[in-house]
Amino acid sequence: MTGAGAEAAFAHEAGGHRWQRVPPNDRRGRVHTSTLTVAVLPEVAAASLFVDPRDLQWRRSRGSGAGGQHRNKTESAVDLVHVPTGIVIHCESERSVHQNEAIAIARLRARLAAERDASARDERGRARRAQVGTGMRGDKRRTIRCQDGVVVDHLTGRTWRYKDYARGEL
Repeated sequence: MTGAGAEAAFAHEAGGHRWQRVPPNDRRGRVHTSTLTVAVLPEVAAASLFVDPRDLQWRRSRGSGAGGQHRNKTESAVDLVHVPTGIVIHCESERSVHQNEAIAIARLRARLAAERDASARDERGRARRAQVGTGMRGDKRRTIRCQDGVVVDHLTGRTWRYKDYARGEL
């Protein structure tokens, strides 16, 4: 579920759930037990990445490799240092300094976005693991017994009728 209010509506659902039911095609009435885990996480907002020009240090140098007199006499290669993170980007693929600077700033933005996304993904994973647990029986939050029509919350000790629970009337 996503959208406004989804996190608040499902805040008490996080954790392990044990679902017990008798399948309609089982003639002996055997109870099948399933385990599921629920994690309630906030939506990740997509924010634009701003790079402050005051955090950048530029150095120019001559490019290396083949290219003849133009390559040896002009300083078209660019080294870009992002001071807060220490990331260094070197670009000498184009003949023009301006083109190399544009490529370097694009590469820096890509690296910063990748690092930001990786740290957000790690934080989200930690939050999910903290809510879900191992998924074993001892970690359960609720037991839903369809055949008895009962839902038990193990943390609060509260019991509901299954029909009320299925309609969302908690």
